[in-house]
Amino acid sequence: MQHPLLTALRQQRSGVCRCIALSAVLLGLVMQPASAQTYPSRPIRLIHPFSTGGSADLLARILSQKLTESLGQPVVIENRPGAGGNIGMEAAAKAAPDGYTLVVAYNGTMAINPALYPNLPFDPVKDYAPISMLASSQLALVVHPSVPITSVAELIAYAKSRPTPMSYGSGGSGTGPHLAAELFKSLAGIELLHVPYKGSGPAMTDLLGGHVQLGFLPVITAVPHVKAGKLRVLGVTGAGQLAAVPDWPSLAKGLPGYGYTSWFGLMAPARTPPEIIARLNRAIQQAVKVPDVAERFSGEGLELVTSTPAEFATFIAAELRKWDKVVKDAKIKLE
Repeated sequence: MQHPLLTALRQQRSGVCRCIALSAVLLGLVMQPASAQTYPSRPIRLIHPFSTGGSADLLARILSQKLTESLGQPVVIENRPGAGGNIGMEAAAKAAPDGYTLVVAYNGTMAINPALYPNLPFDPVKDYAPISMLASSQLALVVHPSVPITSVAELIAYAKSRPTPMSYGSGGSGTGPHLAAELFKSLAGIELLHVPYKGSGPAMTDLLGGHVQLGFLPVITAVPHVKAGKLRVLGVTGAGQLAAVPDWPSLAKGLPGYGYTSWFGLMAPARTPPEIIARLNRAIQQAVKVPDVAERFSGEGLELVTSTPAEFATFIAAELRKWDKVVKDAKIKLE
């Protein structure tokens, strides 16, 4: 039989434990909203995993400016180029999950690099907390005027009738234009010869000179050459028509199931508190309502696209599956 005093002591200790546990819960409830209310209280670092220049860099600068205005704290860009964006992404993955380090991620770093690099220094799913998509851009499929085709259907028929494959150029293995062409080749059931160049400039020069027959170019790059009659456009790579070039059809109309877009989004290190992620998402939604943001994006061939964190996470998962299959099927290896 248990001594009454021992029973009383155990009951008292149990009561104290319950009080301590209740106090901890209440303290957590008090402290958690406070962290969201005071965030941010100091400057935020925005890692851009590429060098200055280009549409992605401009996007990062517009974003930093608008987030600074919305959050009331400086959002400072830190360019961390190298290894196809992997260096900057690794730095973001290893940063403290406190909301004071963010990173601009895009389809190359998040969905294509995991299939290309066998020893990637980060996990695209486990190491980041998605905040929101930001923008997307499309490519245009163009051919040299000497090629006697004007549509996707004609291109597929022409490619199948030739004894040797048509050639296309890109800025290098694993680049967006390379992946876009390999997906097209796979779905169309045709052979195309990839000619990788050391950069998009030489690839463009040879396309304009007729040394390669077709290519996938950023829409903003293709427009002046198409207008000048130096290239002929067959369509854009997105699922629907592009507002900037409404008379250019979607390639998916002639090749069902086809789709390639470059996309950009904002992410934080994994385990960043959900209330901070929500605060940043609200800041982005507020920033994109400013009329000049969409105009500045459009001027760089970008379309404004936002999402919830959950929608962004779902989208990334689908992109990972898609491009892993394309890379493996095409046996793409980095040179």
